[in-house]
Amino acid sequence: MPIVNRVDTIFVHVTDLERSISWYSRLLGLDVREGRHEGPIYTLDMGQGRPGITLDNHCFDENYVFTPSNQPLFNLSASDIHEAYRHVTELGAEIVNGIVTYPDLAEFSFQDPAGNIIMVCTCFS
Repeated sequence: MPIVNRVDTIFVHVTDLERSISWYSRLLGLDVREGRHEGPIYTLDMGQGRPGITLDNHCFDENYVFTPSNQPLFNLSASDIHEAYRHVTELGAEIVNGIVTYPDLAEFSFQDPAGNIIMVCTCFS
């Protein structure tokens, strides 16, 4: 097949790259690479064999108009949904949907600094 069955990175479009790098790094417990990060992209390493999260400020595209997602772009996993919720609120994120529990998972959604919606899930299996 000419296209490999694999996701390499997830693009998250942002307005302020430096702020988003700092915020996502605190969210995920990652170190920020040294140096200036002017853009257009910065990729967060999510671990071996996992897709990265690529923050993109479109600094070279003068015609780009940013529109944040109005639905979750992706979900992040959490072992404890309540601890994850506390962490996200401590980072100052605006909660879109509070914790909802289903038979097999619990989830909540929040906005990143650019207004994109991200979901956090804990699976019960």
